[in-house]
Amino acid sequence: MARELVWTGFTTIDGKVDSPGGTEEGHHGGGWVMQTEFLPEAFALKGEELAETSALMFGRRSYEAFAPIWSKSSDHAAYQELPKYVVSSGIANDDLADNWGPTTVLRSTDEVAALREEQGGAIFIHGSAELARRLGEAGLIDRYHLLVFPYVLGGGKSLFPEGGQRQSLRLLASETYPNGVMKAVYEVSRP
Repeated sequence: MARELVWTGFTTIDGKVDSPGGTEEGHHGGGWVMQTEFLPEAFALKGEELAETSALMFGRRSYEAFAPIWSKSSDHAAYQELPKYVVSSGIANDDLADNWGPTTVLRSTDEVAALREEQGGAIFIHGSAELARRLGEAGLIDRYHLLVFPYVLGGGKSLFPEGGQRQSLRLLASETYPNGVMKAVYEVSRP
């Protein structure tokens, strides 16, 4: 059975994924995840995902942001030895984290497509909006796991490109939480 590619992440009501952790990430309205009341149940999806994650995938910028933190974080210890894939035409093998399990650099969307056709479990893409857009347009994303936060940024990075191709999605699971966060898990419907 071919592997599934699953994009998982945080988005705003207007579909922006820009700077969830803080303004230092680039958007003047950043920090919206940290400004939302923390409720463990609103983040339960992240724990559920771990049970089916066989590998992680990142674009270069997300890898460079996550690797130094997640490789040392007890909250992300289960990711330590999972295979990781970094999709980048420019990153060198010398730039990869030494202490974060096996990591392979993929240089193109075609290499991602070939990996997806191999046997194995689901590969989860964290962050990496530009990579997710490119893979979505190429028809390679199989599911979207969204935690939608009650903010409108009015601009910034979007998971889905303006003027992009239409995608049909089927809702697999949803839930809302008292802090205004909504979980939405969608499967991409293909003819």
